[in-house]
Amino acid sequence: MIDNEQLQNWFTHHPPTDQRTIESYELIRAAGLAFAMVIRDLTPPSADQTAAVRKVREAVMTANAALACGGA
Repeated sequence: MIDNEQLQNWFTHHPPTDQRTIESYELIRAAGLAFAMVIRDLTPPSADQTAAVRKVREAVMTANAALACGGA
């Protein structure tokens, strides 16, 4: 069950506090962008292409949330 502490953590802004975290955010975003470009360039325009890029974006955002929330 999701407790109040988890919800508070998930719905609170967590600005990066150290250089390592900032660099990690940037590396994750860069890797996601590179993968999204591969998908765009190698697949035909379609609903599936859009869905694939959207899932990459979601993965990037979820990975960054893991960093922001400290894995909680």
